[in-house]
Amino acid sequence: MERIEFHYPAARRAVKQRAHVGVAGSGDMEVIFEPVAQDGAHVSITTSVNGYRDTWKAVFDSSSPDSMAPSIFNINDAGATPGSVLLRLEQAVEVTEQ
Repeated sequence: MERIEFHYPAARRAVKQRAHVGVAGSGDMEVIFEPVAQDGAHVSITTSVNGYRDTWKAVFDSSSPDSMAPSIFNINDAGATPGSVLLRLEQAVEVTEQ
């Protein structure tokens, strides 16, 4: 198991609700997205696949600061494919915008 953490500036307004999508089961991942009253977005990843820190960083670095809201992303990865990762992140953001 590997624990990875990143912090990003957040320029977008805070989201109003929490999101919980996916499950931390084999080949999938769980995303818990929580709004907070702080000046940034904090990403915390627990993954069963070691050695992918740079890949995870690239996923979040590709988001512009304008798209980040003050929040905490807790991600529990159980070997999700890149497509599943993007799907779960998009689902979490969609839930917060409803």
